[in-house]
Amino acid sequence: MIATSTGRPIGRREFVGLMAMVSALTAFSIDAMLPGLGKIAAELSPDAPNLAQLVVTSFVLGLGLGTFFVGPLSDTYGRKVVIITGCVLYVVTAFIAFLAPSMTTMLISRFVMGVAAAAPRIVSIALIRDKHSGPEMARISSLVMMIFGIIPAFAPMAGAALMDAFGWRSIFAFFGLFGAFVMFWMLFRQPETLLESNRRTMKVSELKWAVKEVLKAPAARQVIYVLTLVYAILMATLSSTQQIYAEAFGAAETFEYFFGAAAAIAACASFMNSRLVMRFGMKRIIQIALCVMASLAAIVTVVELSSAPQVIRLAMFFVFSAAVFATIGLTLGNLNALALEPLGHVAGMGTSVVMSLSTSLSLLLAIPVGQFFNGTPIPLTVGVFIFAVAAFGLSFGLKRRTL
Repeated sequence: MIATSTGRPIGRREFVGLMAMVSALTAFSIDAMLPGLGKIAAELSPDAPNLAQLVVTSFVLGLGLGTFFVGPLSDTYGRKVVIITGCVLYVVTAFIAFLAPSMTTMLISRFVMGVAAAAPRIVSIALIRDKHSGPEMARISSLVMMIFGIIPAFAPMAGAALMDAFGWRSIFAFFGLFGAFVMFWMLFRQPETLLESNRRTMKVSELKWAVKEVLKAPAARQVIYVLTLVYAILMATLSSTQQIYAEAFGAAETFEYFFGAAAAIAACASFMNSRLVMRFGMKRIIQIALCVMASLAAIVTVVELSSAPQVIRLAMFFVFSAAVFATIGLTLGNLNALALEPLGHVAGMGTSVVMSLSTSLSLLLAIPVGQFFNGTPIPLTVGVFIFAVAAFGLSFGLKRRTL
């Protein structure tokens, strides 16, 4: 073990905890503020309440664009300095959002906040790879993801509790404090893991080459298409779900519990995928998940158009939202693995390109779905149905050799 700035070496348990908290910045920044979207809309855009959904998607847009650059930056300047710089920017923009006098200021600060969050999200993976390899890396990553997977289940409850006690702006103050906590933990306890001899100069020509390598690989392009549609399903649901529970079902006060239960189901789906993928293959699991998602979206749409009692409609929408999160758990890891299969020679940059493109492009599909919200789940369920059917059709183009 390498000594830290405090003189005491960082152990495996502390390292896992630190990496989990670094990774959790992203999930917490999205999920914890969902209960506050209605209050944000009432104060900052009372005449256009649907604009509050952009508080989620603007962050994700920044996250997608930032993902493209932080990997190469960490290869040049080191893992620790890039993560800490990202945390500093995250803290500053969180407090700008805390003070935001208008929706425009809020959306700009959230976009930059997303760019900042990309650093800990992506570079932490490289940091783990620097320290560990093979089965030990898989073990550490699994432990990190196990802790990370708990975040979406309780983040909305934490956000709701803060909002009830101190108002919706307190959620952003907590983001800033959380980012500062992670930053100081990283600063004082985690040594740099990238040796000077392993650093490489960041060149625009290399970035262009990596993008070309990804885009000229048919298997990678096909995965980006499907991954974009899957992310669109997730983003449309995240940005609309609070409004739907609040306005369509009058469940604003219990939204965080419905969301937490759905997130817990998603964690179970990720665990199931790790067990089922070796038996059925990645492509088949992806197709089954998308088929079930499309079917549920169609069923919920029909139920909404019928005269079913509200309790039935609420139950069906909960099943639908839980299925969305389960679909993400059953597809994202498999799709990322399929994308990188032909990109072994540019694996690091390939990851950044695939994630950046699919995340950013998905918002072009998801944002219009959210802005069509009309007080019912129908715009969302119809949008998800279209995305799931399109992704299912495109999934047949995934190369069988990558299974």
